[in-house]
Amino acid sequence: MSATRTRRRPATFVQKPRGAFHPRVQQVGPEHFGIVSVDCAKARSKWMLCDFYGNVLIPPTTVAHQQPALDRAIQQVRVAMTTHQIHDILIAIERTGRYHHVVRQAFAAANFETRIVHPFTTKQFRQPSDPGIKTDDTDLTAIHRAAVTGFALSAPPLEEPWLTLRLLIRHRRDLVRKTSLLCCQIREHLEAALPGYAACFANFWDSEVALRLARRYPSAAALRAAGRKGLINYLHDEKVQCHHTTLDAVLAWAAQAAPPEVTAICHHRIALNLDDDRRQKTLEIQALERDIAAQLVRTPYVLLLAFPGVHVVSAADFAGEMGPMPHYANARAISGRAGLFPARYQSDQVDHARGPLVRRANRRLRAAILGIADNLIRCNHHCRALATTWRAAGKDPRHTHVKIALRFCRIAYQIVAGRQVFRHPSMQQQSYILAKLNAFHRDHQTALAQHLRDLQAAIEQLPPAAYAREAQPLAEELQRIQEGRRHGPQPLGDILPLVLARLGVPVVQSLGSGESTSP
Repeated sequence: MSATRTRRRPATFVQKPRGAFHPRVQQVGPEHFGIVSVDCAKARSKWMLCDFYGNVLIPPTTVAHQQPALDRAIQQVRVAMTTHQIHDILIAIERTGRYHHVVRQAFAAANFETRIVHPFTTKQFRQPSDPGIKTDDTDLTAIHRAAVTGFALSAPPLEEPWLTLRLLIRHRRDLVRKTSLLCCQIREHLEAALPGYAACFANFWDSEVALRLARRYPSAAALRAAGRKGLINYLHDEKVQCHHTTLDAVLAWAAQAAPPEVTAICHHRIALNLDDDRRQKTLEIQALERDIAAQLVRTPYVLLLAFPGVHVVSAADFAGEMGPMPHYANARAISGRAGLFPARYQSDQVDHARGPLVRRANRRLRAAILGIADNLIRCNHHCRALATTWRAAGKDPRHTHVKIALRFCRIAYQIVAGRQVFRHPSMQQQSYILAKLNAFHRDHQTALAQHLRDLQAAIEQLPPAAYAREAQPLAEELQRIQEGRRHGPQPLGDILPLVLARLGVPVVQSLGSGESTSP
């Protein structure tokens, strides 16, 4: 055996995989490797330069978030690299809201490698050496320690379409929360002005009649005075359809309604103002969803629409928080980033391996995945059967949701990474990608030009083997339109032949009554 043994790289190491850079340090030498630590704030940041050993080469310095100041800081770093013979360097920046992006972009544009340090990491590395003290200088030293031990993490850059999709889905989510809050406020004020009125409707917010009548008639007495005939005439003038049973319920309530509060008039006015805001936000949400669909169809994530229980918005939520699928080595990387695994506490003979879900995770991605799991349990036959079986076995409902979420992550990885639509027990129901997208745009009253563009963009993401299957429901829809089974104008009849032609399906024009196929 030779006396010289080849040094092998260990299979595991204590640094974070996306934070390790020690081979670079070994290549140039620790005294020739520099680390710039940056503690960001709103208008300015503080930074310092040290070598790998922690020797301070540039003391803590303040830099304003202005281009000339940032250029001077970058020049200082370059001069120090020459003076102190620093051959390789790393920029470790603490994440601070959105304020760290200014510094990160400036250093990245100057061809420096930038890494991100989580504020929680900075805190953990600061407390052992400076307990009870928190200053910018102590934060800088903690950032340096975090970088040395492999906790300054590299994040793969996202291209503009992915950033746009992420921004749109988060803005939509924020508008949905605000709209839900407005709905609660409206109900509260209406209850003060019209006690018990909302209970007349099975689904208050889906009813066109409920708020129309509340706007026109501010009290139960006004409804009684109008009577059935007056209500019918008003709704007819407003071109709102209404079942007679609904009017009977409203008039029955008005006949025995409890007295309103003393400030009922003011409550009624506030409720109407809030409803105007709700209506405006609803229109904004619909416009956002059209834009989100336009972004989704240009990514492989549109293939997830083949999954029964996954629709355009939920697929876009998942895609926006995930980013490009090549950033994930396998499905476990998805569930790991989302924190879909139990916390563990082990010491000697004590081992609590089945704790709650870990707290430190990407909460937005976790919410998107668990939201899809909720939909699958309600709408997917296979997942609903699994949930029923686990519930009968006495499993915790939280266990069921996480298990369904993990199954979805595994299947979604295979679909998106492989760009395929494969058969799985959870996909036995007939669910068509283009049909879902077509129905989405029809419900959102999307302009025909965008409708056609999105369908054609989705076809680009489909595997050719799925063309014939996806063409089937569209051909049936076109046939119904041509045979006149639907009333009113049918603009879809103009774009469906183009989509079917793109799928390679010949379109046969239906014959009108009395026409003959004979020459």
